[in-house]
Amino acid sequence: MNPLKRLGRRRASVLSLLAVGALVTPVAATAAPDAVRASTLGAQAAQSGRYFGTAVAAGRLGDGTYSTILDREFNSVTPENEMKWDATEPSRGSFTFGAADQIFNRATARGQRVRGHTLVWHSQLPGWVSSIRDANTLRGVMNNHITTVMNRYKGRIHSWDVVNEAFADGGSGQMRSSVFRDVLGTGFVEQAFRTARSADPAAKLCYNDYNIEDWNAAKTQGVYRMVRDFKSRGVPIDCVGLQAHFGAGGPPASFQTTLSNFAALGVDVQITELDIAQAPPTAYANTVRACMNVARCTGITVWGIRDSDSWRSSENPLLFDRGGNKKPAYQSTLTALGGSAATQRSGVRSDRSAARSHKSAAALPSRFSWNSSGKLISPKSDATHNIAGIKDPTVVQYNGKYHVFASVAGSSGYNLVYLNFTDWSQAGSATHHYLDRTAIGAGYRAAPQVFYYAPQRLWYLVYQTGNASYSTNPDISNPNGWSAPRHFYSSMPDIIKQNIGNGYWVDMWVICDSANCYLFSSDDNGHLYRSQTPVGQFPNGFTNTVIAAQDSKFALFEASNVYKVQGSNQYLLLVEAVGSDGRRYFRSWTASSLAASWTPLAASESNPFAKSGNVTFPAGAWTRDISHGEMIRAGYDQTLTIPPCKLQYLFQGKDPNADGDYNLLPWRLGLLTQTNSSC
Repeated sequence: MNPLKRLGRRRASVLSLLAVGALVTPVAATAAPDAVRASTLGAQAAQSGRYFGTAVAAGRLGDGTYSTILDREFNSVTPENEMKWDATEPSRGSFTFGAADQIFNRATARGQRVRGHTLVWHSQLPGWVSSIRDANTLRGVMNNHITTVMNRYKGRIHSWDVVNEAFADGGSGQMRSSVFRDVLGTGFVEQAFRTARSADPAAKLCYNDYNIEDWNAAKTQGVYRMVRDFKSRGVPIDCVGLQAHFGAGGPPASFQTTLSNFAALGVDVQITELDIAQAPPTAYANTVRACMNVARCTGITVWGIRDSDSWRSSENPLLFDRGGNKKPAYQSTLTALGGSAATQRSGVRSDRSAARSHKSAAALPSRFSWNSSGKLISPKSDATHNIAGIKDPTVVQYNGKYHVFASVAGSSGYNLVYLNFTDWSQAGSATHHYLDRTAIGAGYRAAPQVFYYAPQRLWYLVYQTGNASYSTNPDISNPNGWSAPRHFYSSMPDIIKQNIGNGYWVDMWVICDSANCYLFSSDDNGHLYRSQTPVGQFPNGFTNTVIAAQDSKFALFEASNVYKVQGSNQYLLLVEAVGSDGRRYFRSWTASSLAASWTPLAASESNPFAKSGNVTFPAGAWTRDISHGEMIRAGYDQTLTIPPCKLQYLFQGKDPNADGDYNLLPWRLGLLTQTNSSC
């Protein structure tokens, strides 16, 4: 949204979009939202800011059943063997990454985060390493291996198992004999973590081990003492991975206590290699609940997809049987995560049929039609606010209410307003809370976007100030709870400076998948930009700014929205254009991931996503502009998930005869409702 100039009734040629290929301590909330129920493991875990992942073997990716389940169910992957030392450096100084890259590139293209496994381990170690007996040589070899492998994926791996299984079984509570301990001493673990931090400061650094789930075990206590020591001395360790290879009885009674006690040291905990003999539903549910009950338990990885893929295949320990069908443990796991447990008929054929049916139900149409409400929300001036227009709305449903933030414009400039109500019939009478009276402050603030960032349990309000800015609030219903503005960038990225021409940097929009958060913005000059940062660094670290899409100036103007379509691997992009009649309207595209190229959906003036020509106005045609707004979402978190059908869009419109100073145009808010929904 650009309020700094008046856009006249100029004609704009509408060209086809040229998509540019992509370059490559939780805060306590006073009003934390209840979980949104989802139908897959990864989607449900993401509602609480967690991941649900699986170990992946490159050699199985050509198996259609395997890859279908992988893409549908999981938002994190761990290479099962492909990043281990024998696979990446089979001979000294000769590195091979083909299989690791295959898994990594496939996962990141689909928005799945990647766990690196593993850098230093006594097993699956090439003989040339095991035979080293000189400490300086081995130390140099270890440091070089860590640095080279981590640099390969620097800034793009969520977490690394830096050291794996360094402690001995039994009652000693000491480290096991290995070439690393025997030649370098127990200090090799600290050395590995310090080297890893230098190699990739963005990655979470984890110690990973088995049989450390029982709090009373000597091995558990040995690892605990090491982590406590590391934290007290500033050794860089971010997480502890508990492998959780359980027998049929499931986790020990003290499992949640173990998770909580490690977390209390100031590290995350992750269940990294979960499998349970015979996959009892109750055992899986108890394991998941223990993680869900510990705020710093950030994710769960099962060690394989189908029973036939497991290293324990004779024990049938996983969530899918050999045919790829969901087992009862799948349903109990999804339920424990907080999701919906739909009953599946047995047999891979029925599972595939269900997947096809679900995909069909989630498909967006190639043409759209809408009904519009009348004017629902108009300005409310007071003694200190002389408001001409209310515009650029963002909206979420939470705790039984609609929460709307919008720009307010007048002769004194722009700022923000907040209102809430339980039903659209009440929107016009809702109290307007002017946010210039809060820590957000006076001055130019416009084009808000609101969402709940589940990993931090905070609401974020994103807006433009001449830079890309944000404020946070633990309680969306408290207008006085917003923090002072902070910036995502220190200054405008160079690529925007080089392409903005006479345009303006406007309309910042944030959306996250399981691995990264992306910030989109426009320049009123035909360019859509995209930056990204790992979810663990958000709101900091936005880099890799690229042109995500480009077209002529008025065909790709401003007010971009990006959403995840519920129940599908599909994202929807909306961008406001200026038609040949000078009126605002929206075009649309889809993509399989947030970093992919965009494919036109309803993307022309003759077939728009939303324009006055495909909108009916039962209460009277109060506007010919369908301008800056937002979808009514299925949830409220950082994934910005929308339903696949029965869409609604809160938008700004104005009297078709209004003219004059752009800042004084009488924008009002109305609601579009889709009339050609397929479900």
